[in-house]
Amino acid sequence: MTSIPPYAFLVEKFKKEEEKMSEATNGMKELPIDCDNQDVTAYDVLQINSDQQAKNYFESNGVKELHDAFMLANILHTNKKTQQAAVIYGLAFRMHPKRHDHYPLAQSLLQVRLLCMLKAGIKPPQREIGILRSLNIPYANYIEGIEAAWDGGNGREALRHIGNAYEEFHTGEEIDSLYLEIVLKSAPDLLTGVDEFHNAQKIPNKIFMYWDENPPEEIVRNFEYHRKIPGIEFKAFNKNEAAEWLYSNYGVEARSVFLGARHPAEAADFLRVHVTQIYGGWWLDADIRIRDENALNFIKNQNAQNVFLLTYNGVVHNDFYGTIQNSSVGADCLLSLYRNCYLHHGLFIAYKTGPGVFNRALNRKAWRSLSGKKALDTVQIYNHEIFDKVIDQFDTPYKSILPSWHSV
Repeated sequence: MTSIPPYAFLVEKFKKEEEKMSEATNGMKELPIDCDNQDVTAYDVLQINSDQQAKNYFESNGVKELHDAFMLANILHTNKKTQQAAVIYGLAFRMHPKRHDHYPLAQSLLQVRLLCMLKAGIKPPQREIGILRSLNIPYANYIEGIEAAWDGGNGREALRHIGNAYEEFHTGEEIDSLYLEIVLKSAPDLLTGVDEFHNAQKIPNKIFMYWDENPPEEIVRNFEYHRKIPGIEFKAFNKNEAAEWLYSNYGVEARSVFLGARHPAEAADFLRVHVTQIYGGWWLDADIRIRDENALNFIKNQNAQNVFLLTYNGVVHNDFYGTIQNSSVGADCLLSLYRNCYLHHGLFIAYKTGPGVFNRALNRKAWRSLSGKKALDTVQIYNHEIFDKVIDQFDTPYKSILPSWHSV
């Protein structure tokens, strides 16, 4: 049984009353996105000036090229000025030469414009969806499916309409969170696995961590903390051990990718999926700890073969999760890891090796199940509030005393 996030669809996070623009626009209106006029209009400037960060950028840089319009739209989007962001994404679309080698692609600009409209409670124009469909069919299906789900439609049918449109995007982009959210709200059974496999195999009582080299005293204490937990097998890898372990279990390519990671966090991301796929168990980042005995019981009492927790905005935590050996989710994570490492070396770490590969794996599992190809192993997903009850993080004060096994 999946635990549904305590919020409804992400669109409801945006305060729509703050999105409403002033009616006093002196008759100004937005230019059609497919017109030939690439000028920054007074209406465009009005949207930009609604946000101080965007206004500062505009005053310093202007809109000399497509990149400037794209940056301004991203600022507005990030700052939850989604109605205004939609207008500036439209400006960027007008400025785009519509070539397939000019990034960001025209369809990407139009897709995010229409998504911003949905977030602002605005129904996307059918004419613009038609333009998007002429550029990229899966993108149009994505927008139509999100619109249907957020408008109270049948979530399962919305998923069918979206299909596997997430494959058009890098792992970890917003579509992965939105798609998974619809799954959890409308069709959580897509992640439940096959009945005969339920409770057949439990996540082993093992905990794994990683620190590349010379761990600070706080990390060393955290290793000792978990090593003392009764009934738990604990292993902390360092860089040299991890490299040799990967070579021994996965070969020279795995070791090479690991050693070629741009950052220790990327190396840890790469290692964790390989380790839990071989042994099963729980992965914890080195800067977090199991809070107390109740949290330990939470870990020991899980019956699903894959256990994940979500952040408040629907992203899978990869700093704390548990799986069995040879997990179907873990296998798909490995596929994305190698694809990203070979084809998208410079991708943002969270998308390339981090939570993004887990969100994508769960979406693929749900889509296969919806298509009649259900995997054996079960998935349990908890909301972000559970993470806060189970895990302490070093950048916040510990909220509980040490459990009894550390009192001696």
